[in-house]
Amino acid sequence: MTDPAILTRRIAFAVVCLLLAAGLGTYALMQSAPRKTFSGEALVGGPFTMVNHNGQTVTEKTFLGKPMLVFFGFTTCPDICPTELQVMTAALDELGEAGRDIQPIFVTIDPARDTPEVIKPYVEAFSPRLTGLTGTADQVQAMANTYRVYFAKIDNKDVPEAYLMDHSSHIYLMGHDGKFLKHFTYTTDAKALAQGVRTALTP
Repeated sequence: MTDPAILTRRIAFAVVCLLLAAGLGTYALMQSAPRKTFSGEALVGGPFTMVNHNGQTVTEKTFLGKPMLVFFGFTTCPDICPTELQVMTAALDELGEAGRDIQPIFVTIDPARDTPEVIKPYVEAFSPRLTGLTGTADQVQAMANTYRVYFAKIDNKDVPEAYLMDHSSHIYLMGHDGKFLKHFTYTTDAKALAQGVRTALTP
């Protein structure tokens, strides 16, 4: 007659063996099963309807066929906006003939003040190639949303009309087909921007 204690140990050992076998079987199935990979386009850019600095209505289709460098800002911005627009225009100069077809675009996030009449001399001061875009508050918000751009009004209690705008400061490179290719941060200088654009647009 088998000792009960020995029988208990044998049963426990058998259970452990069964669990181990089940675990190894599951692991083997996981290793042999094909792994799923996920890919997709960055959700940046899309349809928009705006007004350019000459007072003409434009959409995303207006710029199809040309790569775009897009920056969102406002004309009374004290530092970031003029710096980034200078970097954009200098990068295009750096690219030379390779950047001839690229369309630089400045999109205001302050349509209340940045009318076409205000934007026109502003963008032309940086480059005759630079296109300025404005629109209604809803149009501007909709375009900012498609580009995942953050902005918010900063009130000035002493001088209400002298408010500022807080905003993200990326430069977006869009391809010939209007689809997002790459973004550049505020710390990117003109040479690095030109090189990044050249690389992104090279087949």
